[in-house]
Amino acid sequence: MTTPAVRPANPCFSSGPCAKRPGWSLSELEGAFLGRSHRAKPGRAKLKDVIDRSRAVLRMPADWRLAIVPASDTGAVEMALWSLLGPRGVDVLAWENFGETWDADIRKQLRLADVRTFAAPYGSLPDLSQVDTDRDVVFTWNGTTSGVCLPNADWIRPDRAGLTICDATSAAYAMALPWDRLDVVTWSWQKALGGEAAHGMLALSPRAVERLEQHKPAWPMPKLFRLTSGGKLNEGIFQGETINTPSMLCVEDALDSLRWAEQVGGLEGLVGRSKANFAALADWVERTPWIDFLARDPASRSWTSVCLAIVDPRFAALSDEAQQAGVKDLARRLEQAGVAYDIAGHRAAPAGLRIWCGATVETADIQALCLWLDWAWSEETRAAAA
Repeated sequence: MTTPAVRPANPCFSSGPCAKRPGWSLSELEGAFLGRSHRAKPGRAKLKDVIDRSRAVLRMPADWRLAIVPASDTGAVEMALWSLLGPRGVDVLAWENFGETWDADIRKQLRLADVRTFAAPYGSLPDLSQVDTDRDVVFTWNGTTSGVCLPNADWIRPDRAGLTICDATSAAYAMALPWDRLDVVTWSWQKALGGEAAHGMLALSPRAVERLEQHKPAWPMPKLFRLTSGGKLNEGIFQGETINTPSMLCVEDALDSLRWAEQVGGLEGLVGRSKANFAALADWVERTPWIDFLARDPASRSWTSVCLAIVDPRFAALSDEAQQAGVKDLARRLEQAGVAYDIAGHRAAPAGLRIWCGATVETADIQALCLWLDWAWSEETRAAAA
């Protein structure tokens, strides 16, 4: 196969940190509030602006609280688990790496006794009809490492007694979240809007706030996890008074990405861009015999972190180790050509490719990437046959 003539303008297809928004440059950070305390009035105003713009773009209900928290989405999820779990039994959904991580932390770190795990292999969802939402439920909305997302929230009862704790880091800003069926939602800056790392967002429903104020965990709470003081919610955290010192460079970058999100049509525009990217990639998958979606059910396929399996019989006959090595070789060939960075599947997932199709990626770049994927596969098979 001849080398494609068209190259992606931006070769960044990583599923985290994700591509910066189109047209981004370092000059966008010139207004950052640097060299001063983030607790000074202008610093607090910028932090509060991130919160307010995030709420608006995501169409969060007015009675929810939203905070900037440390340690990315991981920190936000852990803060929720350590602060809220204990009063009820817990159901955990695990169909990819991050769900498995939350399950392990609940069992091995918090050591809760009444925990049920509903697991499924990569590419599938567990049986959601078995989940009891009168218990607390912990789950990812979109499986970043499996390419499987929840098709809806119909399995969550509106009159539930338990809390639903949703890790939405690769869904927020690319999928419409059903706020009425959720109680805790977390995400990070470095996912769907291409922000810089180390900062997370924690959103709490009134029911979650009530639990925080009524429940005292049985374990010691690190300072970074403390959301209450004297049994009452620390409201300042939800007004931009962060628990630890944030990077104001990252804050400026987050504001830039949020302004861009507003300019492209808010949530509808972001979802539309992501779905257009996915459609371009899906068209290629449909006509390409050596590749397929890891998620077999179209209803639960993610349109952000798209995970692909190599289904060529010669590749499928290889050992797991040889398959992983083959994927790394394929990804390395594309990286060396400067057309695609970081598209090998997650280390815990089956051997395959993972391509980010979120809103900060341009559809034309996805289309160009597909040409190069065909080229790389042709080169790999030719080299293997030599």
